[in-house]
Amino acid sequence: MTETELLAERFEEHRAHLRAVAYRMLGSLAEADDAVQDAWLRYSRTDTSDVENLRAWLTTVVARLCLNMLQSRAARREVPYGERVPEPVVSAADDLDPEHEALLADAVGLALLVVLDTLGPAERLAFVLHDMFAVPFDEIARIVGRSPTATRQLASRGRRRVRGASAVPDVDVARQREVIEAFHAAARDGDFEALVAVLDPDVVLHADLGPAAGGVTVVRGAREVASRALMFSRRGLTSVPALVNGAAGVVSFGDGRLFSVMGVTVAGGRITHLDVQADPARLAHVDVQPDDSTSRASSS
Repeated sequence: MTETELLAERFEEHRAHLRAVAYRMLGSLAEADDAVQDAWLRYSRTDTSDVENLRAWLTTVVARLCLNMLQSRAARREVPYGERVPEPVVSAADDLDPEHEALLADAVGLALLVVLDTLGPAERLAFVLHDMFAVPFDEIARIVGRSPTATRQLASRGRRRVRGASAVPDVDVARQREVIEAFHAAARDGDFEALVAVLDPDVVLHADLGPAAGGVTVVRGAREVASRALMFSRRGLTSVPALVNGAAGVVSFGDGRLFSVMGVTVAGGRITHLDVQADPARLAHVDVQPDDSTSRASSS
């Protein structure tokens, strides 16, 4: 085995972990893969013979790369914080792909990623690394260039934001699916009051239609979201159940082509969040079939 092959083998042992870190940091599979690839290039060009914990070293490299990408995104002001729907991870309705299972450990639903997008770059990094991956504050402090105390405060602010915006979701996927089916049945029947009944009074809808169609729409409140659902149901789309970021969700098709992916958060038997990604550019990685609700679905 050549030295390059040995390096590649050691790196591959940590790829799933690094991709999971990057996806939580960036909310984009494409950008996460870019960060992991850049980490490989840096690793392959660096003498790491004295590195005792390669996983920790690589995690730090990926975190720095993600922080730079988040800061660049914020500087460009491409989209205001909190006004983007992350790229979904889609699997078959009855079977979470093993690769996705590793990517989505700790139940990283679309609703959580939407909340993470409201955090500043340093807050997001501190919260993700400490609360999701148990990285010590001393190590995070070196990445963000702040004291351990200040870094702890960053994570604390992020934690309060996440807890304040996220209801505790129901974890039973079968129960989630029952609620979603009731939602779709009411929409198909044009039953406005039945729609309102299945929605939490404070439900929030984020719908990303892409820049050409006006970007992200945010709708709040059961009656307002129910009205949008009725409008959406009149498009004549075909909907297929799927696992979206590990929870029950829906993919919809128009004219045989993927139109949208919807992540749904169910808490207390009602829908609290609907996160719809319908930007064609950001759905390019999703591969699903419109004619079979049990077909395998994957993202690259």
